[in-house]
Amino acid sequence: MRFKSLADLKRQKPKEVTLATLPQEVSMTHYAKEKAFKISELVREIHEESYEWYGFTIADKENPELITDIGLPQNDQNLLEYAAIGPARIAEYHDSLSEDTIINGWIHSHGALQYMHFSHTDEENQATVLDFVTARLRKTVAKKEIPIQDLQLLVKDEFEEKELEEGSVSLITDAVVSEAILMETIYGGFSYSIVIGDEGWHEQEIHYKERGVISGHSHVSKKSADLVLIDNGRSLTQADIIVLSKEVAEKIQPNTNPPTELIERM
Repeated sequence: MRFKSLADLKRQKPKEVTLATLPQEVSMTHYAKEKAFKISELVREIHEESYEWYGFTIADKENPELITDIGLPQNDQNLLEYAAIGPARIAEYHDSLSEDTIINGWIHSHGALQYMHFSHTDEENQATVLDFVTARLRKTVAKKEIPIQDLQLLVKDEFEEKELEEGSVSLITDAVVSEAILMETIYGGFSYSIVIGDEGWHEQEIHYKERGVISGHSHVSKKSADLVLIDNGRSLTQADIIVLSKEVAEKIQPNTNPPTELIERM
């Protein structure tokens, strides 16, 4: 056989069947957005400075792609240009939620800073949140072929042990099979990331993680995304603001004398 070019020798692309899709835009209720900026406003009023803060985006389990609320966990440290929250706070806050709600991402305020993008520290934190969220919020998104070179097909009770020495993978069936394709399940999940500022600006990303159940291969990606606001009939009431004020007073931890090693990292 003669090949016209090296392109003729390229391995055929594995078959893949898409079974579900992951969100391509960040959907959020007007209530959740209003609450996020109200937290920043209360931080300024209560703590008298525009400190950065971290929170989580919350959704109903039945509709995990829509952010319906903003959760404010205990922050470990809040400065004008830095905020910290330990990984254990994610699980701690998740356990405090009702059974019909779930964390589907995180939100971070840059306060009065004019840095209107995600920082390098934000990117590191996003990986932690992505792992946590996708472990609890995943679905089958595809079936993908696992290419196997030198697949050996054997019939049950009709082969000798020595035959198992051949082939890279042995597939044993109860009947004669002339051809077989192995398709693994691909689980996929997502996590929203939102950064906001006191002046009303906001930027969003969606982070994705897919993993093959047989190969164990993981693929992580991200994309900038538009924010789509949804009216679910709920608005921020005065009673909500009173409760939120207490949370901000208790959970935001200003530190006017950060340790030297922290200053050097900022």
